[in-house]
Amino acid sequence: MSLSLAPVFLLDVDNTLIDNDSIVDDLMKYLDASFGRARRDTYKALFEELRDELGYADYLGALQRYRMLDIDDPRMLEISTFLIDYPFHSRLFPGALDVIRMLSTIGTPVILSDGDVVFQPRKIKKSGIWDAVDGRVLIYVHKEQKIPAMNARYPANHYVMIDDKVRILHDMKNSLGAGLTTVFPRQGHYAKDPEELARYPSPDISIDSIGDLLTAPAQSDLRAALAYHAAKEST
Repeated sequence: MSLSLAPVFLLDVDNTLIDNDSIVDDLMKYLDASFGRARRDTYKALFEELRDELGYADYLGALQRYRMLDIDDPRMLEISTFLIDYPFHSRLFPGALDVIRMLSTIGTPVILSDGDVVFQPRKIKKSGIWDAVDGRVLIYVHKEQKIPAMNARYPANHYVMIDDKVRILHDMKNSLGAGLTTVFPRQGHYAKDPEELARYPSPDISIDSIGDLLTAPAQSDLRAALAYHAAKEST
């Protein structure tokens, strides 16, 4: 197995490239308008319950559980249409695709996401992310546990993980050690959870938003980190 001399950039999707919190908000507004607040709250409880179980947002799995509460209501089928036809490109964070293009000039960008096998790929395709990374997309249930599989598919001397969850960054740092630089965009509810922030050490690089990687200060920090690790590997 030959290692790439250029870094591999591993990019999360939800609340890293796409404003997933806003997608959830839009879904809740739709459910409120179509089914009423009580039904909306029931779906939200099932959604959060399943997210705690799986570690990622499973919209369709929650919908299936929700449907079993009233399987004879044909309006349930319309919720799936709302989700499948959602304009995900409109929820890209500013500069997200430009960041991928910029990273392509330095190394190889790869999507490393948690999610289901149907909805998450569709979200990534319809948003334009899939084409931006030329189809280099990995989706797992617990991505931090699939590092050997990622290594085998995209071997490299050094990786950069960009993720809104400090827990994920910490776990991957424990696995890859000095072979990984962690970048933390402070976007979404996980990135602003004070308990999570207090529980784990600070990532290597922190930015306010994914688009900040297009600015000179953040690019300087990133290139300095890559240069440092390249120098260590050559000695």
